[in-house]
Amino acid sequence: MGFDQLLIFGVLLFAFVGLAVDLWSPDAVLLTALAVVTVSGVISLEQAAEGFGNTTLIALGSLYVVAAALRESGALDRASEFILGKKTRNIQKILLRLCPSVATYSAFLNNTPIVAMGIPAIRSWAQKNQIPVSKLLMPLSFAAILGGLCTLIGTSTNLITHGMLQNHGYEGFAFFELAWLGIPCAAVGLTYLIFISPSMTPARRDIRYEEERKRELLVEIEIEEGAGVAGKTVEEVGLDLFPGFYLSRINRNGREIAPVPEGERLRAGDHLFYAAQGGIAAQMPSLTDYPGLRLALQPPREIRQEQRKDRELHQVVIKEGSRLVGSTIEEAHLLERFGAAVTGVRRRGKRIDQPLGEFVLHPGDVLLLDTGRGFHGAYEDAEDFFLTSEAGGEGPGETADIKEQRPGGRDLYVSVGVLVGIVGLVAAGILHIALAGILGVAVLLTFNVIEAGEARKSVDWTVLIVIGAALGLGRAMEVSGAAQMIGGWMVDLTSAYGPRAVLAGMVIVTAILTEIITNNGAVALMFPIVLSVAESQGFEARGLFIGITLVASMSLLTPIGYQTNLMVYGPGNYRFTDFFKVGFPLQLVLWTVIIILTPIIWPMQ
Repeated sequence: MGFDQLLIFGVLLFAFVGLAVDLWSPDAVLLTALAVVTVSGVISLEQAAEGFGNTTLIALGSLYVVAAALRESGALDRASEFILGKKTRNIQKILLRLCPSVATYSAFLNNTPIVAMGIPAIRSWAQKNQIPVSKLLMPLSFAAILGGLCTLIGTSTNLITHGMLQNHGYEGFAFFELAWLGIPCAAVGLTYLIFISPSMTPARRDIRYEEERKRELLVEIEIEEGAGVAGKTVEEVGLDLFPGFYLSRINRNGREIAPVPEGERLRAGDHLFYAAQGGIAAQMPSLTDYPGLRLALQPPREIRQEQRKDRELHQVVIKEGSRLVGSTIEEAHLLERFGAAVTGVRRRGKRIDQPLGEFVLHPGDVLLLDTGRGFHGAYEDAEDFFLTSEAGGEGPGETADIKEQRPGGRDLYVSVGVLVGIVGLVAAGILHIALAGILGVAVLLTFNVIEAGEARKSVDWTVLIVIGAALGLGRAMEVSGAAQMIGGWMVDLTSAYGPRAVLAGMVIVTAILTEIITNNGAVALMFPIVLSVAESQGFEARGLFIGITLVASMSLLTPIGYQTNLMVYGPGNYRFTDFFKVGFPLQLVLWTVIIILTPIIWPMQ
């Protein structure tokens, strides 16, 4: 094993560990890995940059814009209203409407906006029908994943393999070529989601309801006129902590201050809210040493609602690659940046019961926010988080009373027409997907369906960087001979049992990689390995490429392996192990379908 190969294995190990432990965001980890192999001379700068010039990135970027236009025009809103339909408490009936519809939409649109639009609509619908939202959100994510297996534009992974095939002299995928295998996988998966998953998904209340019940343990203390603590900081007078309680937030003239920054000076009329450590009610704090402070009684519900008429409750999920990741809630300055006070945090399905100011944010964390009116419209497309509540906000046992009005009309027809046009032009072989996407965006801009600034913001640049860097690392594996070496090891382990066993080995390795380094990174790194195996064994490579492409998109085992799983993780009030419990049996069935059908549809010999 030469120096280049040793270096590649070391860099890949760094990347795997860095991504697994959330060392940095995925784009930062993979860019650093690419920089190391370039500086060391394994590949040239031009070879490293080839991935960022791949037409896949152009196609994917344009499809992000088309999806944003469909959302802004109200097309996705109308779709979700159609899917959810009339009231019912039968889980299988709602899944029978939800899952096939979501899978169909996902075959032609990026998964992320579909799930992002679906979460608040489903949460509101589930609340009205008194159905545990946890029964619906995981199937929403899984159905979107299954739909993406069926067409060229169903997911970015399909486009990556399509572009790499063309770069290596192979014919790219036809628009519906993947459907020969994708539709059987989707059919099996949807059957599982509709008829089996209801007995396996947990039945848990919405996290907002649970949070509001927890807030009943808050102790509220009012600072009266003339109190000695007025004008002093909470630290100076020792009001940051009471035995068994910590200072959660301050309400000042209806404005929430949370977390309470160091050096915050108290004022007469302030209401201090203390949360019980561990969420367990403790003995009421003694105020004998604090003249001018008194325990405040909660006003009647009608008065509380009147006091909150200019406020909204929202929840957001921290994105992978967000600028907030790694900072404490206090350092994030959410109040200054977004006008939002943090009233609660959930991680891995558990409520965080500690002073929130020093809590360090990770991807997937759910923040419960107290905001001003109009928060939804202002930050629906925020770069740092997914907004998973409806316009107008939400409350315990309530639904939003303010609904955002979508434009509809001409914009809706133009955006839908653009999507149909792109699909038609690519399916008929008239235009390359990248060119069709660019023309589609031009039409949207011409008719002012979406503005240029909104179009730029709608593109998930982190995903594009991850793809470009992963393609560069795949190139380094080819040039260094590491791909051939790994391919040789896999052939030695599986070739004695025939081509289907080789395919099974590729499927399992790809499935493991996609949970560690994302679906896009997995397929980019596996491509040169599959190419090496096919060439050394004389196999027809197309079936192998399609197999790893579909498996890379089947991230069903953990909430962190795929973006839509991460999005529903917190709002669904799931535990980390819930995804494995529901996803692993489905994953085994889908792997079996791929291993059986792939050599039949695309013979390997």
